[in-house]
Amino acid sequence: MKRLTKTLAMATIAMLGCFHSAQAEEKATETLTQKALKHEKLGVTVESANHLFADKYPLQYNSWKATSESTDRGSALEVDPRSVILWAGYSFSKEYNKPRGHFYAVTDVREILRTGAPKDENDGPQPMACWTCKGPDVPRLIEEKGERGYFDPKWAKYGSEIVNSIGCADCHDTKSEDFKEGKPALRVARPHVLRALESVGWTFENLDKQGKRVAVCANCHVEYYFKDKKDVTFPWKNGVDVSSIEKYYDDIEFADWTHALSKAPMLKAQHPDFEIWSQGVHGKNGVTCIDCHMPKVKDKDGKVYTDHKIGNPFDQFENTCKTCHEQSKETLQKRVAEHKKQVKDAMIKLEDQIVKAHFEAKAAWEAGATPDEMKDILKAIRHAQWRWDYTSASHGGYMHAPDMMLHVIATGIDRAADARAQLGVVLAKHGVTTPVAIPDISTREKAQKAIGLDIPKDQAAKDEFLRTVVPQWEATAREKGLLPPVEVQKEVTTPKAEAK
Repeated sequence: MKRLTKTLAMATIAMLGCFHSAQAEEKATETLTQKALKHEKLGVTVESANHLFADKYPLQYNSWKATSESTDRGSALEVDPRSVILWAGYSFSKEYNKPRGHFYAVTDVREILRTGAPKDENDGPQPMACWTCKGPDVPRLIEEKGERGYFDPKWAKYGSEIVNSIGCADCHDTKSEDFKEGKPALRVARPHVLRALESVGWTFENLDKQGKRVAVCANCHVEYYFKDKKDVTFPWKNGVDVSSIEKYYDDIEFADWTHALSKAPMLKAQHPDFEIWSQGVHGKNGVTCIDCHMPKVKDKDGKVYTDHKIGNPFDQFENTCKTCHEQSKETLQKRVAEHKKQVKDAMIKLEDQIVKAHFEAKAAWEAGATPDEMKDILKAIRHAQWRWDYTSASHGGYMHAPDMMLHVIATGIDRAADARAQLGVVLAKHGVTTPVAIPDISTREKAQKAIGLDIPKDQAAKDEFLRTVVPQWEATAREKGLLPPVEVQKEVTTPKAEAK
């Protein structure tokens, strides 16, 4: 009997050993997406210092560095002062500039007035989430600190850690054997992105090469919001089109801010490039971001590599558009210009209607309108501006999906018309029977004055922050090896590895 008991005990131990071994093997083979869905650390290593790849991958590194040639960050608010009114009460009304090259991602988020002028790690208006698209130090920090450790602090907490602009480890598993052999080794290492992709059937590990090339761009070129004012979250539960995302936000009663004039609960679109691309002719035909913006090119010795100078496809016409289109460069440029003008003209018409609606709503409140009278009006204003922002915030939407863009803008004009028709009734009911006066908003300065902004004060604080705090961040980063020991990164010209 003792022998039988001992035998059974040994068998049980052996079975348990096999069970635990199987569990360990299963855990070891879990995909990054599966770990992300459980909100676990991904178990990845992220080498975030861009300069460390200069010697081994000079073709890619130098073409990436050439994004520094994209220097135009002129004020979009100066070009279109209506935007100041549309964003009244929100920090975008202070400063909003044209996007520069990836090389400047960290610099631009530091210098923009929207991030304020924090004096220490607990100061400032923004959360850590404002760094999330800016470079490979972000997935490194998320892996080191966990999602809560990353998302919970204020924006200034890790200013000395997030110093590398969008670069190698944002898209590649730079520690893998494939990468060492010159293969792309594409990877998404931001858990919230993996969860979002999975929610729309784009489970990263199941994607083919083309899908993965798009998915790494979706690290950043997407619509998102800060859940609980902290966590970057993609609103894709219902789909990626303008109405599905709008319904998602309405269902959870989310608002980015309350408009300073109309008191409408507003939504701010980010840059829904993935969403708009997927609904356009290129996306539907499998033409990816990489095909148009990062084509295969040859160096002077005939070596083929992927050009990382992300920019206008017409700059590399023979390697981009010409691979599919038979038309001349001039013909296609003319067509794109026509699309852009059509979209922009329609967009301005929508802006004009929303601006008037905001001022009319303000007048209605001042005349004694009640919340019940204004409820549907404010929702119509919210929906109209959401449609404007969804189209205006995208990069190149007029090229990616011009027909869809025009349709979205048209529905926005309808919603603005609904709001203004109802406002006319409410205004008349409360004794306002003449047109509501709109102040002079013909320049950025005049528009900002109309909503009570003190830009010189904000700029003075920002200048002090850049003079005193940022140099400390960079000095600390250099001590840690996150930045090279000198300001100017080394230019590499001699290839030493296979091209990707």
